[in-house]
Amino acid sequence: MRVLLSIKPQYANKIFEGSKRFEFRKAIHKNPNVKVVVVYATKPVGKVIGEFTVSDVHSDSPRRLWRKTKSAAGITERFFTEYFAGREIGFAIEVAQARLYDEPLELTDFVASGFAPQSFVYLAAT
Repeated sequence: MRVLLSIKPQYANKIFEGSKRFEFRKAIHKNPNVKVVVVYATKPVGKVIGEFTVSDVHSDSPRRLWRKTKSAAGITERFFTEYFAGREIGFAIEVAQARLYDEPLELTDFVASGFAPQSFVYLAAT
């Protein structure tokens, strides 16, 4: 099963460069069968640029989550702390293998409405 995530271009690029091995989320998909994340790089890119396989999904207090992920977080501790401010639980999707598409694809190839999800959207099997 696959989900599409909207990710800011600077963080999406770090995932495909290999310097960001965790994608952090305040809320996450509930289906444990999700094995692939399709990446929509938000504006100004506005394209689906690649995908990655999910190694694991970690959930913990932000403090413990940072300790587990900081070496490959791809973001600063300050940004992480501000992002999870007021949250008791945070999520980190661990990237196993990232594959950048040869050519970016249109969002409408994946989501009929053409609207990027706020958090995520499940995708039909291919």
